[in-house]
Amino acid sequence: MTCGRQNQRRAGLALAAAALLLAGCGQSAETKGADGAKGGAAAGASASASSSSSAKASVAPLGPGEVRVGGEVAKPYSVTLADLRKLPQASVEVKFTSAKGEQRHTYQGVPLHDVLKTAEPRFDAAKKNGRLRGFVSATGGGDYRAVFAWAEIDPGFAKSQVLLAVSEDGVAFDDAAGPRLVVPQDTKGGRYVSELNQLWVGVVDPVVDAAK
Repeated sequence: MTCGRQNQRRAGLALAAAALLLAGCGQSAETKGADGAKGGAAAGASASASSSSSAKASVAPLGPGEVRVGGEVAKPYSVTLADLRKLPQASVEVKFTSAKGEQRHTYQGVPLHDVLKTAEPRFDAAKKNGRLRGFVSATGGGDYRAVFAWAEIDPGFAKSQVLLAVSEDGVAFDDAAGPRLVVPQDTKGGRYVSELNQLWVGVVDPVVDAAK
């Protein structure tokens, strides 16, 4: 009887040890799986960040006085003051107020519409007057930015021409400074963006449609 009880006790201990071993193996596998998932997520985040950095790095830096034309256009490109001086010029006399008081100047330059037209904006021709859904964002020195409706610069709708000026009162702008936007119809000089470096064409449809 004593031997039988001892054998039963030994068998019970063996089963308990086996159960503990199996439980430990399962926990180890689960922990490993969790760590693997974390590692996969970290690797994915790292790959995403690397891809984003590569995309940013692929945009070539602008040279002094260079203006990048992009956005919803078929042919993005960049233009300099030297390039603008080679194009047909227009002249305009303007009066506007600024922080320095009333300003009166004569500017010479290239119509903004001509510069943007070269990039071939992608407006929806299937929509009536599709280009009226367009706008232009102009960025200058110090991340200064102003926005224009396409109708303000399109000679088919606007009475006056917004210029990319190459000179003021007969004095040429320095090549490193870039052109200056001149907006004859404005009474204040807020949109006379100086040290211009980017012109971005967009359409309002994605924003308006998403707000419905």
